[in-house]
Parts: sequence; C-alpha cells; structure tokens
Amino acid sequence: MVRVDSFPYPFKGDVYRYSNNSVPLEEQSSVEVTSSYQKEIRHKRELLTQHPERCFQSQQHTLKAQWEITEMVIQHLTTYYPQQFSLEKNEGKWTFHNHILNEQTTFILRDESTLSMEPLDFIGRHVQEDLILMMQRDGDLYLDAGQLCFPANWSLAFNAGMNFKEIHKPIPEFKEVGLDQRILTFLMRMEAGDPWVRRNWSLMAGDRLDTSLETFDQWGKDRRAVTGENVGGFVHLRVEVQKLFRLPGSNGLLFTIHTHLLSLEKFTRNPEWTEEFYQILQELPPHISDYKGISLFKKEVVEYLNDKRVMK
Repeated sequence: MVRVDSFPYPFKGDVYRYSNNSVPLEEQSSVEVTSSYQKEIRHKRELLTQHPERCFQSQQHTLKAQWEITEMVIQHLTTYYPQQFSLEKNEGKWTFHNHILNEQTTFILRDESTLSMEPLDFIGRHVQEDLILMMQRDGDLYLDAGQLCFPANWSLAFNAGMNFKEIHKPIPEFKEVGLDQRILTFLMRMEAGDPWVRRNWSLMAGDRLDTSLETFDQWGKDRRAVTGENVGGFVHLRVEVQKLFRLPGSNGLLFTIHTHLLSLEKFTRNPEWTEEFYQILQELPPHISDYKGISLFKKEVVEYLNDKRVMK
C-alpha cells in the first residue's frame, strides 16, 4: 500500500513548465527500498525473462562502467539497508546476500565469467529502480546500456545508442527554448561525488509500471476509459525519482529511476497537494498535456480535483 506521507510530491508552485529541476541529492544512495520491493522485483524479473531485448540493452565497451555501477549499488544497499543486504569478501570473491529474497550470489569483481549475466543486468534484478548508463565521448552523452522495465512511454530498444538530444527530441519546445543544450551542459559538468536528483511526473489511466511503447496497445486504450465515476481510483499520479551519479572510474553517468504511483483518491487526502495540482492542470499548456498523454481525461481529473477542493 502506498503511503501518502512518503510519496515523492513533484511540484513547487502552481505553474509547471519543462525545466532543469535537478537539486543536489542529500542522502547519497542511488536506490530506495520500499514496502512494494518484493512485488516489483518479481515483476521486473518476469519482464526480463519474457522480453529480454526490450528490457536490457548494452554495448561491449560498457562492461567497466557496469561493474562500477554494480559495486556502487551494492555499497549503497549494504550501507543504507544493512538488515536487508550484506556483502562478504573472501580472497577476491564477493558474496552478495539479499536477505529479503533469501538469495546469495558469489562472484569475482570485474570477471564476467563468474556471473551468469552482465553486471548491470545482475544488480538491476535486486533493485526497484531502472538503471540507465550514458557514456560521455566526443562532447556528448550516449545511451550505451540500460535495464529498463518500467518506462514511461518510451523504448530502450529504440533509444539505445542515441545521444542526449536525439532521445529528448520528441519533447515539445524542448529544443526550441534551448533547454536541451542547457541540460546537456549541466550533465556534462557533473562531477563524481556530487550526485543530483530530479522528479518527473505524468498522469496515467491505470496503475501499470510497464508503460513501454511496445505495450501501448495494452495500456493506451485506458485513457479513453476514464469517467467521472472511476477517475479517483483509476487515474494515478506517476512520479519518477531520477538520481544522477558521475562514475569516477569510467566517467559515465548513471541514472537510477524509481517509479511511484498514487491514485487520485489517495493523493487528494492532502489538501495542499490537491489545491496546487488543480491550479497546475488548469493552467497547463495543451502541448504539455498532449505530450504527457493526459488530454483525453484531463477534464475528468480537473473536475475531480475541484470537487475535492470544495469538500475541504
């Protein structure tokens, strides 16, 4: 069950526009373990088994960075969640214990032959976050590896190998106002030991975590199924907590993406959130509503929020 008081509310102010809303990460853990851990890990592993090419992509030159990510994530898991995860080191061999799942894995760091899969794929199966690796070269950033099971209407298989601006080209007015270059410059200047975090949001009909482009036929039709009667329980605010880390060894950038869902019914238990989000949607430009996929049911959501405002 999602707790309203721990939900990562994404807004500051009653007007929303695309921006670089990154802020310094205070608790410098790349991952978070929540009450839905077991359910989401099970779902992740099912998707990876059924759709491996859709959920995992990598290039050979990323192996060094993949090991660096694996080492970092294990360090964060064992440091911030010592009751749930532990690590033993014995004569070059590492044994990673996942006490939640009652699993242990022994391997030699940076020796691919000691794991049954690539390092990024391995460690990604132990965290709720999607893991995206962008490598920096030729004055640009490229999506060279990733494990993505819970995408918000995009495709890892399609975007793999693209540079930063190519990936973000579909966002309306992103290029026109120069935001793509400003954010790219910010990312390229990131330093190791100085991580950042941002929150991205959307509204979705239903509560699917896997909203990949490849499965649009399964979930896209739900946008037309929203009514004044079901909007509170059916429509969810989807928030991605995206953490950004510079990898000191490979100089790559790690993006960890933790997706949270909260129904409008639960969301509106907070009157301040309800009022602010109502104002945001009232003023939200059509091109942003269209890109976020909420135009078909925006009217029902606004009316629902307004009713809750009146009741408060």
